[in-house]
Amino acid sequence: MNKLRLILIFYIVFQGSSVLAQTESALEYAFDKNALLKHVKSLSSDAFQGRRTGEKGALKARKYIVNQFHRLQVKPLGSSFEQAFTFHRSGKQYKGVNILGRIEGLEFPNKYIVISAHYDHEGVKQGHIYNGADDNASGVSALFAFAEYFEIHPPKHTVILAAFDAEELGLQGSKYYVNHSIVPLKDIVINLNLDMISRSNKNELFAVGGSFNKNLMHLISKVKTSSKIQLVTGHDGYDRLENWTYTSDHANFHKKNIPFLYFGVEDHKDYHEPTDDFENIHPEFYTEAVKTIITVFTDVDKVKTHF
Repeated sequence: MNKLRLILIFYIVFQGSSVLAQTESALEYAFDKNALLKHVKSLSSDAFQGRRTGEKGALKARKYIVNQFHRLQVKPLGSSFEQAFTFHRSGKQYKGVNILGRIEGLEFPNKYIVISAHYDHEGVKQGHIYNGADDNASGVSALFAFAEYFEIHPPKHTVILAAFDAEELGLQGSKYYVNHSIVPLKDIVINLNLDMISRSNKNELFAVGGSFNKNLMHLISKVKTSSKIQLVTGHDGYDRLENWTYTSDHANFHKKNIPFLYFGVEDHKDYHEPTDDFENIHPEFYTEAVKTIITVFTDVDKVKTHF
């Protein structure tokens, strides 16, 4: 091997390593890790009484989310942050409220990326509070991390930060949203849905939805992650054993033919149990998961047209 070729190979490798290092460095300060954990701890505390739709804990959660959006300079999507709706389930009428924020895109202001996470959980059952730290205080807190990131790195597309209500009662909040969208559905590029992203014994974060879209599958396959986390595909269109296509709010976007990526972990022993508490999340994994999802977002945000 001649010297010129050796130098060229070294240069390419060095440049690739340098770009990756710069990306990791930028993500290191993309958001306040302590604040991320603080929000999960707060939203999953007993004070929020399990955040059940229509109850006092849900109202408290809504106020918390709106206050954080104000603090992070997120604007309302419409005239207000709140999108109220009603629905019936098991003979009972419920009143739900979605919280919808907006960050203006610099290059494609009339094209939208919806980043969503449901804020409701199971409430109180037989005297036990179901705090839902992983499910889904983790996703809601990640919305705040995204808002922090956008203060320094404004998005190209307009981003809708959606905290949906009543996911646990049949994906009702996202269903109402896509049927009463404030922006044209045809202008929504993609939905990135975050639901249970804060713990994994295998350090695996799943990205579901790529099998429906070859461009998204290609994008996911190229994402660089740290050694502390694995971004794994599966649990979607071709997985007959455990298909997550319709398990969370991304399902309602999928039904409207809007591309989606759902980020989540496999069920754990505290799933839908009163033991889904802050003390049982994995802080380092959670932080890496949020960084990884931001990395995917930045790649998605570069795409000029629909997937």
